[in-house]
Amino acid sequence: MKVITLILSALLLAGCASGPRMDTSHPSVNYDSRVQFIVLHYTSTSLERSLELLTHGPVSSHYLIGDTPPTVYKLVDENQRAWHAGESQWKGRTWLNSSSIGIEIVNKGFRDTPQGRVWYPYTEGQIQTLLALLKDISTRYKINPQNIIGHSDIAPTRKLDPGPLFPWKRLADAGFGVWPNAQAVARAQAVYDRQLPSITWFQQQLALFGYETPQTGELDVATRHVLAAFQMRFRPSRFDGLPDAETAAMLNVLNTTQ
Repeated sequence: MKVITLILSALLLAGCASGPRMDTSHPSVNYDSRVQFIVLHYTSTSLERSLELLTHGPVSSHYLIGDTPPTVYKLVDENQRAWHAGESQWKGRTWLNSSSIGIEIVNKGFRDTPQGRVWYPYTEGQIQTLLALLKDISTRYKINPQNIIGHSDIAPTRKLDPGPLFPWKRLADAGFGVWPNAQAVARAQAVYDRQLPSITWFQQQLALFGYETPQTGELDVATRHVLAAFQMRFRPSRFDGLPDAETAAMLNVLNTTQ
């Protein structure tokens, strides 16, 4: 009897270890990919230091694009969460680490000089490599072009990357992002030159586009940061965070054509 009891106990334990019986004959059609966003960054440092920080530091990304040569380093499996976005929000979604793929690009960002801030350009090889990588990821996950964004878009009060020299229009022309139609912007700007919208309007339009934006009706510090992030992406020649007719026109065109 003791032997039988031991055998039954062993069988029960084996059943528990293997888990419950699973029936997989009724798969749901109601699902999509965990990956909804692609977030682009610059590393602010060299390739060697970037690899060190992204593999043994407190941050990580799924991919790193080097500079010479523009090699793609896969650092984190796409099925895993990388720590590249931090506190973030886009189109109402928060903490984008859980729903995004992060791509870091080796670029020193900027240096401050007595004559002003100087930004470092990206190499042609890096951009071509990025376009190929975006095509691969976007195709596999069916990423909406509106959801290919920069770190400065999802955290405008604390981040500047990928910076004003990043070629957003080139990405949009290739299908990896959005860009306002120049003729439509010119027509809208002629209207806003006569009467600039209120701060409330700017805050509402920025939020509609995707940015986390205060709705205070005042040009507060946070709103200026968000405006500057939008301008840096779509009008990098001047991103002072001040509302103007061209910025209003771009917002209007983008929000009425998405």
